[in-house]
Amino acid sequence: MKTLEELNLVDDFLVNSLTSHKVYGEQSARYILECILHRPIGKLTVVPQRFFGGENTEAHGIRLDVYLDEENGEIFDIEPDQNDGKGDLAALPRRVRFYHAKIDAGNLPAGEEYGKLRNVIVIFITTYDPFSENRMVYTIKNSCVEVPELEYEDGAKTIFLYTRGKEGNPPEELKQLLHYMEHSSIENASTESLKKLHRMVTAVKRDGEVGLAYMKSFEREARIRREGQTQEIIRLGRKFGKSEEEILALLQEELQISEEWAKELLEKYTL
Repeated sequence: MKTLEELNLVDDFLVNSLTSHKVYGEQSARYILECILHRPIGKLTVVPQRFFGGENTEAHGIRLDVYLDEENGEIFDIEPDQNDGKGDLAALPRRVRFYHAKIDAGNLPAGEEYGKLRNVIVIFITTYDPFSENRMVYTIKNSCVEVPELEYEDGAKTIFLYTRGKEGNPPEELKQLLHYMEHSSIENASTESLKKLHRMVTAVKRDGEVGLAYMKSFEREARIRREGQTQEIIRLGRKFGKSEEEILALLQEELQISEEWAKELLEKYTL
């Protein structure tokens, strides 16, 4: 796992910490949105990691990375994403479809007319090419198959931004921003606006509360990873007929822990 200093703005934790920061949050989020959308952005309410639950315990929910609500304007969801596995890529369009559905469902009060449903823009910032066309910008909107030129405005838009894309003609400011987001160092802050953003990023990284939150997230991930390894070692041990003493030895060896700790884990995860 990277140190906090090594994180870039394509890492979930850092972009969440920056855009939700009590001093720099709205300012940084506005700059990023204005670069992407090429228009002024109004007053923003930032909701880091907004959660939309399922209708019941059996239904799927989502946790959005950076949820932005523009006063008297649109709703934005920014999702830095580095999950480029084959299955992840194949499912990406349906994942976005689900995100739009959950955001819409959470923003139309009971009894409200459908015409009041707000515009939603979901923005994925990726270090992989989602559609293998080597484009920096892919803008997705619904349209009529039979009459492509037919205007069909349902208020939903998805923008995929591939940080390394070469095709198309994106604005220079956007190219510089995306390069900086993937490599968030002073050397890549090539404009005055990016230098200002970098100063915010640096200040956030040095914020004690952010550092403490990152340490806790590091510990949480380590615990989850260790728990997964523990359960797998015990499962395989049982499968291959290992004795309790042999499983304890495996736990000690694989997890580099004491015998006492291994006994506690074995007791905890033995059904």
